[in-house]
Amino acid sequence: MPYDFHDKIQQHSLELPPASLATLQVNVGKLCNQACLHCHVDASPKRTEAMDQRTAQRVIEVLAAHPQIATLDITGGAPELNPHFDWMVAEAKKLGKHVMVRHNLTVQFDGNPVTGESKEYLPEFFAEHRCEVVSSLPYYSQYFTDKQRGRGVFNKSIEGMRRLNDVGYAKDGSGLVLNLVYNPVGAFLPAAQAGLEADYKRELAAKFGLHFNSLFTITNMPIHRFKADLVRHGGYDSYMEKLLNAFNPAAAEGVMCRSQISVNYDGRLSDCDFNQMLELPVESAAPQTIFDWDFDALLARRIVFADHCFGCTAGAGSSCGGATA
Repeated sequence: MPYDFHDKIQQHSLELPPASLATLQVNVGKLCNQACLHCHVDASPKRTEAMDQRTAQRVIEVLAAHPQIATLDITGGAPELNPHFDWMVAEAKKLGKHVMVRHNLTVQFDGNPVTGESKEYLPEFFAEHRCEVVSSLPYYSQYFTDKQRGRGVFNKSIEGMRRLNDVGYAKDGSGLVLNLVYNPVGAFLPAAQAGLEADYKRELAAKFGLHFNSLFTITNMPIHRFKADLVRHGGYDSYMEKLLNAFNPAAAEGVMCRSQISVNYDGRLSDCDFNQMLELPVESAAPQTIFDWDFDALLARRIVFADHCFGCTAGAGSSCGGATA
């Protein structure tokens, strides 16, 4: 059954052009110490794709040339496993950029699955460079977290949070921001973000003495591993119908692709990280890689939409920064 996103936005007289280029989201590779069921990147310890020094250098050059790009959002895989990650963070901070890291809490303990390199230093590194840390925690209980992400993940995540708290993250007055991400464990929309955040804060503080700043709710996108699991169990059409029926024009107005560009590990450009993983580049009339970057041309591009975009526009909306409406 076709699910036409273009038809839907036309029905609501929405155009959704780019509004700004405030964020450069950079995927530095697909290597990860985990292989989570819902991962739209299909990241795992077996993946070898990684951004090289030349491409990382070009990212920094683009940031230096454009003060309008205020934020560098680094993701993966586990981005900390890229050999140029530390350098990129340090260089971006020298430029006065806000740096967000999509940090896998367990990598502090597992290290690099290929080289064995320890990553125990990361909490101190993040604090030194005043990075905003964004970490996934599917639930505040072991059962649901390990069900989605693997045995032992919850306990490691709790200890990883404790280390971040210990160096000042989420402490009043520190300015060190630790945000958590919630993905539903299954084929349903996330509950209201504010209510879930209150639940997480209460439970994590009471049970573990842990603190964080904000909770981002993200809808599971119907692509890659999650889509394959839906198809395998005959649930794909019902999930897509759920997303389509929950379409929210206000959430559509706030989609993250309107204020960012996504850079692949090899420098190719997409409108968002989800498009990137589906090999959907920016429209052909726009610059295709970070090496032929043109700020004005990219700001004037037409955003590429497809059926998975219903995931970002359902209910309260979804983005890498949580709800959008």
